[in-house]
Amino acid sequence: MMALVGCLVIGLAVYAVYRQVEVRLVLLLAGLGLGALAGKMNLIVEKFFLTLVDEKFVVPICTALGFAYVIRHTGCDEHLVRLLVNPLKKVRALLIPGTVLVGFLVNMPIVSQTSTAVTIGPVVIPLLVAARISSPTIGAAILLGSSIGGELFNPGAPELRTVVTESKKAVAGLANENGDQKQPNLMQENFGTDRCVRRILPLNLIGFAAATGLFWIMTWRREQYDAAGAPATTTPDEFRVNIVKAMIPLIPLVILYLTSPLFRIVHVERHWLVSDARADDGLFDSRLIGSAMLIGSAVAGLVVWRKGLGIAAAFFEGAGYGYANVISLIVTASCFGEGIKLLELAKGPGGWVAGDPALFLAAAGSVALGFAWLSGSGMAATQSLFLFFAKPSLDLGIDPTHTGAVVSLAAAAGRTMSPVSAVNLMTAKLTATTPLQLSRLVAVPLLVSTAIIIVVAILIRMPP
Repeated sequence: MMALVGCLVIGLAVYAVYRQVEVRLVLLLAGLGLGALAGKMNLIVEKFFLTLVDEKFVVPICTALGFAYVIRHTGCDEHLVRLLVNPLKKVRALLIPGTVLVGFLVNMPIVSQTSTAVTIGPVVIPLLVAARISSPTIGAAILLGSSIGGELFNPGAPELRTVVTESKKAVAGLANENGDQKQPNLMQENFGTDRCVRRILPLNLIGFAAATGLFWIMTWRREQYDAAGAPATTTPDEFRVNIVKAMIPLIPLVILYLTSPLFRIVHVERHWLVSDARADDGLFDSRLIGSAMLIGSAVAGLVVWRKGLGIAAAFFEGAGYGYANVISLIVTASCFGEGIKLLELAKGPGGWVAGDPALFLAAAGSVALGFAWLSGSGMAATQSLFLFFAKPSLDLGIDPTHTGAVVSLAAAAGRTMSPVSAVNLMTAKLTATTPLQLSRLVAVPLLVSTAIIIVVAILIRMPP
């Protein structure tokens, strides 16, 4: 009976999100309601406070957003965007896919989708307007590039922290169930967000290529009638790109890739960041990401020394934005997930198709895409749903980080085509269009690319 009422609470939560009630409020109240049904509301409250100060989430996410604000404060982001955009001025046919690519690349160091749109918009919009590209197409290209998943190549991305944390819990739970100390190969290596990046890499590139290519075909046919009268270049631009400043946004990414097991070029001693007693609790990976962001911020302050005194204020403003807008989602989604666990509904959508790997991965992608479309948040979708797929993934002999890649990418697609997402609202404002116009333009390319991602993930599924 309690399970039935719990499902009703979940259904009401989904309806509230559909009615555009603030998603954090919905998730928190639903979590508390589920906890009350289980007679263990105190555990929901405990989960709230523990997640609120969980260093494994707070440090990488807040420092990543802090660094994004620093490079915006110093103007380094504009130099990077100008460097990427300049080659597009000579070929009108490449303006649309080029804008998507610029947004995708800029979103890697700037993990916030809205910040990415704000960063590239003032540079690319005049260029596309001068080439007589319509405002809806301009907005859709910026939206697609800024939100399709570039940040998932950044080890500091919040979705990756969720995938790592829940995957570790699933592996530890499986070891306990087996009643011995033998663990899957998943725990035999340094298991961090770099592993997630490796799993996401092929799927993300395939999905990006499919979505961008289809979007280009669909929009270019509509825009081509203006080609004869369109100028090859825009009016003279006096802005001069500083290569050094353009490279600063990439510093943390370079550091993290060089120090990761993926390349093993630079070795960082664990005791530099954590004590030996805590070396295996996941804090090393989080603090390594935070350190990379701090180094990048310091370099930005040294290079753009005239704005150096404002570096600290910009960093903490960004960190505060990350806490208010990302950590808050993680906290409330964790409470929602805990409530479902307490009612023994933790099998969730993953348990419905646990007997078939293909159906399982298809369900993982479809449910994540749908929830992200409703909520307007890829982070909320990943944080709320992935924990229900991690354990069934292991039971099916699939690396949970592989499933996490599908969930994260599908959630990014759902967020991008959601008319209520922050990045959509901001892009519509920048281009004087409506969120619904932009959603319609990107929906088909994103649905097709997500389907392709799921099919490829089924064909190349990775064992633990």
